[in-house]
Amino acid sequence: MKTFFFGIYFFFITLTTGLSQTIYTPNWESLDKRPIPTWFQNAKFGIFIHWGLYSVPAWSPKGTYAEWYQYWLDNKTLFGNGDFKGDEIYNYHQKIYGKDFTYMDFAPLFKAQDYNATEWADLFVKSGARYAVLTTKHHDGFALWDSQESSFHHRRPWNSMEIGAHRNLVEEFVKAIRKTPLKVGCYFSLREWNNPFYTTSTMPIYVEQHLYPQLKDLITKYKPDLIWADGPDNYDEETWKTKEFFAWLYSSSEVKDSVVINDRWAKFKNGKHGDFYTSEYSSSNKKYDKPWEECRGMGFSFGYNKLEDIEDYAVPQALIHTLIKIVSQGGNLLLNIGPTAEGKIPPIMQERLLQIGEWLKVNGEGIYNTRPWKKNCQWSEGKRDWKSGEKYYVSGNAILKQTVNPEPGYATQEVFFTCKANNLYAILTNYPDKITLKDVKSTSHTIINLLGYPDKLRWEQKGQNLIVYLPQITFLEMPCKYAWTLKITNIQ
Repeated sequence: MKTFFFGIYFFFITLTTGLSQTIYTPNWESLDKRPIPTWFQNAKFGIFIHWGLYSVPAWSPKGTYAEWYQYWLDNKTLFGNGDFKGDEIYNYHQKIYGKDFTYMDFAPLFKAQDYNATEWADLFVKSGARYAVLTTKHHDGFALWDSQESSFHHRRPWNSMEIGAHRNLVEEFVKAIRKTPLKVGCYFSLREWNNPFYTTSTMPIYVEQHLYPQLKDLITKYKPDLIWADGPDNYDEETWKTKEFFAWLYSSSEVKDSVVINDRWAKFKNGKHGDFYTSEYSSSNKKYDKPWEECRGMGFSFGYNKLEDIEDYAVPQALIHTLIKIVSQGGNLLLNIGPTAEGKIPPIMQERLLQIGEWLKVNGEGIYNTRPWKKNCQWSEGKRDWKSGEKYYVSGNAILKQTVNPEPGYATQEVFFTCKANNLYAILTNYPDKITLKDVKSTSHTIINLLGYPDKLRWEQKGQNLIVYLPQITFLEMPCKYAWTLKITNIQ
């Protein structure tokens, strides 16, 4: 009876919200026609923030996710980018905290005493990001706002207002981001490992009485521009009431016209739904029929991992080449940071964001608001099938093997292309004396500039190819580091 009422409730809402707006009904034929707000596809670069109780131990073997600390601990299992016995987290926890100290005992230690949301927001603006996505609740179910459902159903103080920080961390984040041009994103886990109702037999209760009241509370209070769902496990869209929720969100919520949502809302049987597709630590080429986003950390773990060293972090050149490659294929890069339990963003993560921001100050014109061109890149001569030898996920620096540091006999992606209006942008991964852009045809009105350099460039057309001569300037005269953008106006 409760399941029936839940479905009728959402359906009723969609039919009674007025005649001046589009009403979406809970079926994919209707929901998949909803126009996707253009801001997301124009943004290109966002910041992901994994922050929660797992930030207190902040420890996991290299190549694994530190934010999964509770799962590794309780199940004495481990998987990731390496060979593990499975009990590494359990043994570490016993040694450091003792056998009577549970994961729940981290809650009073998550004090966030150095958290300054305004400082975070200022850093994100300097990074050149256009949106920021905060983990409001991860798989442990601990909420970073005053969620009554979290404490009630976990049967203990289980949100940041009632224990630990005694602050509404989400509210502070949203208020700070709203004072900037950035869009507000909220990550929200569907899965909750230790919720007593998160079982196959009690899923209807979990969905109707916990999940959606909690999610609707988050949406109503903070009106996010983006909702990033995660952790649907093997439950299908009927179990999650996905279509009913989408219909309410698109038709009746206060964010119905502006919000975008990802595709991790259920184990879909017939393809993916949502406003954009997500991939994670993927190096393959992408071609989707709607906007998409690649998420990854600067190291490997999303949550801060004290075990990661400098060599585990991607260098700025690799992160910028990753951004360029993704944008050339029509995607966004959602780059993760993992603050400490105290609320500080580690200096190496701050530095990487500032380095990306400096590059975007010069080259952002070829990134923001662009779309893929007829081809996304140009290869040099050589083999194109290089693959990393890593078992599961490709490290952040691996892209340099495909752009500037190839193995013998392998080609490089020497140019990435984007376009906007009547402009083609050719983003070079190296800075040669000249570059031959294959199958690019000029006109009598063609003008070529190097972004950040004041003078027009010399060029000539030779058959099907456009040869561009780059200015030979000193290192200090270079407009930027790591990659250089040619703006080509008026081509055929």
